[in-house]
Amino acid sequence: MKICFVGSSGGHLTHLYMLKPFWQDKDRFWATFDKEDARSLLQGEKIYPVYYPSNRSIKALLINTYRAIKILRKEHPDLIVSSGAAPAIPFFWLGKFMGSKTIYIEVFDRIDKPTIAGKLCYPVTDVFIVEWEEMKKIYPKAVNLGSIF
Repeated sequence: MKICFVGSSGGHLTHLYMLKPFWQDKDRFWATFDKEDARSLLQGEKIYPVYYPSNRSIKALLINTYRAIKILRKEHPDLIVSSGAAPAIPFFWLGKFMGSKTIYIEVFDRIDKPTIAGKLCYPVTDVFIVEWEEMKKIYPKAVNLGSIF
């Protein structure tokens, strides 16, 4: 199984990195911001840079859509996993179109309000994970796994 982990650097990337017991023995690559925290945390990992700043930016969405097409065509991941933010959107929609399965993890600090990326990825997510029961009112098909921290 080949896995694409996509997301912003900082907390979103840290959230995905905490899943290391799941991904450490899998074929994987990362699509994230080319920033010091990502380079440091993912030293030795295969990383593709995505454009930033990306929040609420049509320019960033178009650039990251183009990058997602190139990356997904090259790598053909079986699974795409994200906890947000904006870079996840083109990867999820294009990946779904190309046959990848998708898992989205809504971030821990969202207790009763959705993120923009969560709302936009939800329609094409195979498994949508929330960490608070209240979030199932917003995302009815979500699975509450509780905190992954």
